[in-house]
Amino acid sequence: MKRPVGILTGGGDCPGLNAVIRAVVRRAGLEQVPVLGIKRGWDGLRDGDFAPLTRSSVAGILTRGGTILGTSRTNPLADADALNLIKKNFDESEMQGLIVVGGNGTLAAAREMFHRHKMPVVGVPKTIDNDLRGTDMTFGFDTAVSIATDAIDRLHTTAESHDRVMILEVMGRMVGWIAATAGIAGGADIVLVPEKPFKMSEIIKLIEGRRKRKLTFSIIVVAEAARPDDSEDFLSDETKTMLYNERNLGGIGRQLAREIEKRTDIETRVTVLGYTQRGGSPTPYDRVLATRYGIGAMELVLTEQWGQMVAMHGQKMTKVSLDLATEGPKELDPDLYRAAEIFFG
Repeated sequence: MKRPVGILTGGGDCPGLNAVIRAVVRRAGLEQVPVLGIKRGWDGLRDGDFAPLTRSSVAGILTRGGTILGTSRTNPLADADALNLIKKNFDESEMQGLIVVGGNGTLAAAREMFHRHKMPVVGVPKTIDNDLRGTDMTFGFDTAVSIATDAIDRLHTTAESHDRVMILEVMGRMVGWIAATAGIAGGADIVLVPEKPFKMSEIIKLIEGRRKRKLTFSIIVVAEAARPDDSEDFLSDETKTMLYNERNLGGIGRQLAREIEKRTDIETRVTVLGYTQRGGSPTPYDRVLATRYGIGAMELVLTEQWGQMVAMHGQKMTKVSLDLATEGPKELDPDLYRAAEIFFG
């Protein structure tokens, strides 16, 4: 019998994870390679919590959100005892390789497991933020943008009916891909992203300019990590510590609303999408992309191309090293933000 391949999902959940798992199992089945699903990310590898994945067990999961394997944010390198258990369980399972599906943190851990501990790993890029280097698109991003765009569409009617400023706060831990893309798709009047600190004076000017043109409402999309420019910083140090906490990021939308109301007397309301961007069924695009990533990852395993991440360049599936993929977050394309700016005000 051929040696099994393991697969784990780490970090935040993301639409399309189950499509990856399904594709890995189906591609492995063509070669009669068994697949072991590892529960709860690196925690499951530490605890030896594995379950065989078969064609029957992954039937019907393509459209499901979340991950049937569960997930965790555990760093396998943080605890020496846990690391030893991970290595022991991996060796005793006789896995030929491990497919790690995750974002920057999970794949950075996989990179170190490959280099420092010689574990044969292959990466699959997963993040709704689209901030992994080396690939044009991560699965989950299209779903998140679709959800955010739908929210903007719905906010338009309320904003126009009540002559309000409506602020939509979206995810974007370090980058503004979701905010900019959804902002363009939804016709937002202002988009604020981490890559470009904003000035309140410019925001107020845009809002008041719309009022002068008899446009009595405004839609602002703001990424959760967007910050005011140092020259016009209206946030206290205490507030910034609260807003930009790595473990509990968010809240800039409410601060922005207070400042707009204070300076304009215009009623301003905030909607924070939060985890709704992660949940639910993936879009057709993400289902296809995640499926292609799963197939590509299994083919890297079959050819023993360890330390690589399956990637998408244009419409072609290829690979990049985990070293390149985890060099740092992929910032928003300046050309995309310039396209959004054309429609400000």
